[in-house]
Amino acid sequence: MRRFPLFLLSGIAIGFLTLPLAVLVIRAINDSAWGALASPAVGSALWLSVWTSAISLIVTFIFGTPLAYTLARYRFFGRRLMLVLCALPIVLPPAVAGMALLLTFGKKGAIGGWLWEQDIRIAFTVTAVIMAQVFVSAPFYIRSAVTGFMAIPQDIQEAARVDGADGYVLFFRVILPLSARTLLAGMVLAWARALGEFGATIFFAGGTQGKTQTMPLLIYQLFDSDLDATIATGVMLMGLALVALMLAQLLSRERVVW
Repeated sequence: MRRFPLFLLSGIAIGFLTLPLAVLVIRAINDSAWGALASPAVGSALWLSVWTSAISLIVTFIFGTPLAYTLARYRFFGRRLMLVLCALPIVLPPAVAGMALLLTFGKKGAIGGWLWEQDIRIAFTVTAVIMAQVFVSAPFYIRSAVTGFMAIPQDIQEAARVDGADGYVLFFRVILPLSARTLLAGMVLAWARALGEFGATIFFAGGTQGKTQTMPLLIYQLFDSDLDATIATGVMLMGLALVALMLAQLLSRERVVW
């Protein structure tokens, strides 16, 4: 009996978190919504989401890995503030993130104005889609990478230095392989977040079909006109997110990684 309140509250919580998702899947099955996935709009949005999220992941890895290693390896003034700032996009409202990007890189933005004079367009282009994805998804990878780098025992690194490994050799031959699972888990989470990005993208990139309309934007724009396509696309995104979370958990050896 002592455990009953614990189980009751836990059951209510898990029910609240899973029931809407189950209803979405059941509705898709009952309405045979899958046929709507064959429409050109869905195919275009799916392809755009896949390749832009892949590029955003590559960009995140190239720039996020050195940043994460710096934050994990060195102690310096302002480090805690940098850790907070790197995690800020996780809790920042997506609309605010999109507005901030637009005010920075838009036609009349702090940097975008100068870029416009150089005939470089960013806002409301595919480049803006990728930048929005990187902005909101990179913190997931950076946090995971910092954890992975900090988990490597110092004695292993010192032993590698004694054997002559230092600098880039130490990083690529010792540190990177030892933290590979954690880095991969962070990359999977970052990719899933980029794939599902909506708020910052619609502010910064718009939602032009065939140009900047990703799958989340398609769901929003077709909600009133084609409910079957909306439901089917939503279930597809949910399935991809579920696979990504399960893979991230597997890579992190059953640890909670978010």
